[in-house]
Amino acid sequence: MNRLDKLFAEKKTGVLNIYCTAGYPQLNSTVKVIAALQNSGADIVEIGIPYSDPIADGPVIQQSNMQALANGMSISKLFEQLQGIREHIQLPLVLMGYMNPVLQFGIENFCEAAAKAGVDGIILPDLPMYEFETMYRQYFANNGLKFIFLITPETSEERIRKIDSLSGGFVYAVSSSSTTGNIKPIEDQQAYFKKLQDMNLINPVLVGFGIKDRQTFNAACAHTNGAIIGSAYINALRNTVDIAAVTKDFINSIKG
Repeated sequence: MNRLDKLFAEKKTGVLNIYCTAGYPQLNSTVKVIAALQNSGADIVEIGIPYSDPIADGPVIQQSNMQALANGMSISKLFEQLQGIREHIQLPLVLMGYMNPVLQFGIENFCEAAAKAGVDGIILPDLPMYEFETMYRQYFANNGLKFIFLITPETSEERIRKIDSLSGGFVYAVSSSSTTGNIKPIEDQQAYFKKLQDMNLINPVLVGFGIKDRQTFNAACAHTNGAIIGSAYINALRNTVDIAAVTKDFINSIKG
């Protein structure tokens, strides 16, 4: 069973997905960060593949992308770093990236390498649903990778149903039409989250964008299966020399 399916079969609420940027804060930080997140109580780790034009991301994650690229991170380097990670990491791993570098790497090669590295799911925000369905779906399916789509408060119910039918693992519900690290209050989005709950989707729903502390995490989880935290954790890692301690303190501040 895919680790995402197993997780959501066992845990219905309060799922904590933490985003980190591969190769940040240092080139060799990736596996250290993943291990620290597992040891501190994260449920899923979402690993960002650095890209020079991350359109869905706000300034904090953009800056971490620039730093990681300057450090020498690439898709090939990331797959090198992930080799053997399943010897000590059990929690689900999701790669989040953008189509340009993935197409340069070769999408079939990318899916094969991701599966070989023990990755469970993929998020590519700029891959159109039609192209996924008609051109690329088979590569993800053949390698046992869940493809995770994003929805927003403006996404129509018909499109949400279509996305739900194509998605695997979970549906990523963007809290508002913005970029990561936005400041629109999560508490103001409860009607949107309740609507998704009432739709009884096939897939679990995780909320992302604007989740930064215990209050916003709990608000996001009130009508969904959990939430995704990115910018706040990237900020916490900045300039740290003790990834394990910073990560433990950060997750304790969210989950208590």
